[in-house]
Amino acid sequence: MKREQAEKITTEYLKPIYGFALKRCANLQDAEDLTQEIVLRVYRALLAKDDLDAPEKFIWTVAHNTLANYYRSKASTVIGVPIDVLAGILPSEDDTSAGIIEKETTDRLHREIAYLSKTQRRIVIAYYYENKKQEAIAAELGIPLGTVKWHLFEAKKELKRGMDTMRQASELKFNPIKFDLCGTNGSPGTKGANNNFFRNTLSQNIVYSVWKEDKTINQIADALGVSPVYVESEAEYLAEYGFLTESKGEYRCNILIDEATNTLVDLHDEMYQKAAKLFAGELFDALTDSGILKDGRIICGQTDKPISLTEALVADENFLLWALVPYIAALSGEHLMDKRITFEDAATYRPDGGHNICYASVISPDVKKPMYFDSMLHFCGPCWNGNKDFILWAIDSEWSAGRVNDTYIDKVDRILSLLSREANSVLSEDEYAFLAEMGMIKTNGEYKGLCKSAWQIVWLENTEIKNELIAIGDRIKERHWDELQALRTPYVKAVLDATPKHLHTMQKYGLQYIFFSDGWFILHCMKELVNSGKLKLPTEEQKKSLTTLIIPTK
Repeated sequence: MKREQAEKITTEYLKPIYGFALKRCANLQDAEDLTQEIVLRVYRALLAKDDLDAPEKFIWTVAHNTLANYYRSKASTVIGVPIDVLAGILPSEDDTSAGIIEKETTDRLHREIAYLSKTQRRIVIAYYYENKKQEAIAAELGIPLGTVKWHLFEAKKELKRGMDTMRQASELKFNPIKFDLCGTNGSPGTKGANNNFFRNTLSQNIVYSVWKEDKTINQIADALGVSPVYVESEAEYLAEYGFLTESKGEYRCNILIDEATNTLVDLHDEMYQKAAKLFAGELFDALTDSGILKDGRIICGQTDKPISLTEALVADENFLLWALVPYIAALSGEHLMDKRITFEDAATYRPDGGHNICYASVISPDVKKPMYFDSMLHFCGPCWNGNKDFILWAIDSEWSAGRVNDTYIDKVDRILSLLSREANSVLSEDEYAFLAEMGMIKTNGEYKGLCKSAWQIVWLENTEIKNELIAIGDRIKERHWDELQALRTPYVKAVLDATPKHLHTMQKYGLQYIFFSDGWFILHCMKELVNSGKLKLPTEEQKKSLTTLIIPTK
């Protein structure tokens, strides 16, 4: 249920709830305390419910349950069970003779044990649950007997302190966040892209809970309303792979979280929409009017027709533009960039071989999504991989076949290796079949009659033609650079203002690439050309090799 609706219902029942409490409490102070507890529980429960048909029945059910807990709490205060007695009854979970009060107290104690440190938790469980002697525990853990005794003493103090404390969960307990996007800037490791580490809600919310404030395991657990035992293992795993950092028992976020606000979204949309209008149309016209698309150094035999051994293949100019426009948008004007922060300054090395920056987006239900957000869910890149001979540059989008996944790098490495070999020798039938399957080439179905010139991607023959193409984009960005900077400045400031100080270097590195190798800028440029009708949609056959280029390294 939305916050506004929950607040309205709770406010309507405030006076009846107070009357309910007055009739059942011994004094005004207790009635006010009980009212506050009922209202708090009702409000939190309403936030967690979407399908409430009878709010009145629900509210009085919560009120009676809270009253029952209130009576038990008062009785528990009178009884005052000592911590040593509680520890002694830990194993007797199924013993009903102790009564409701003792059972609830024991349950609370069980929860508090989860808040102990890992070592203290192991010692308490071994001593009270497993009935092990202190000497045996010391031998098992490889620590001195005196250390075991000290931990038991400290654990009792911590348990008593926890039993005397009312733990209050934060908003995250009832409204856990969910990453709308999670990406990788850099190279993934053997465990794949960063989103593989954030497939469950717990890992996402642990990182989010320490996005702007360092917290201990217990503080994170309180914020999320889950046992510290679960938080502890997940936080240690995330810290091992560099998504969190840990210092003196406190965890800190080490990923970029874009938490959208309507103001930020407005700045984002205005910046990219206006920049794409300045750049994309001019680039398209410059490429089509200059005649450079017919240059023989731009090689492409993309065709939907069967391959003929005698007929020369003519490149589809629309298909060429699908590759050249985003490539030039990404690489042109790099001399205008502020490159003070390097990738090494900002990226994290991960134990699985990954070297990257992890970023995620969180968009609240009451915040509008950025323009073309659904399209960005299908967008990946620019991706570039190379060997000593070639660079393979590609973008995945809603218009292309889904190509970039956890196996992408292995496939690209094999493609590049085969292309290097093919320049000097004939490949095997299986190797040509693999290139055809990947959309690199097209065959006539007969190995001996292979038409080698039928490259289905865009191939730049040498660095001279690459430089000529990029120079076209250079001139356009130079011409509009003051306007682009004016669009960029307020957005950059707003993003940095919303970013914790310890992540400014990481954030600034990414902000340097606005209007360059920037997925949002490239997407807006392509949308501008598609929506204006200048760029025609690709055919189904073309999608497999769309927006893919091979560029020589020298």
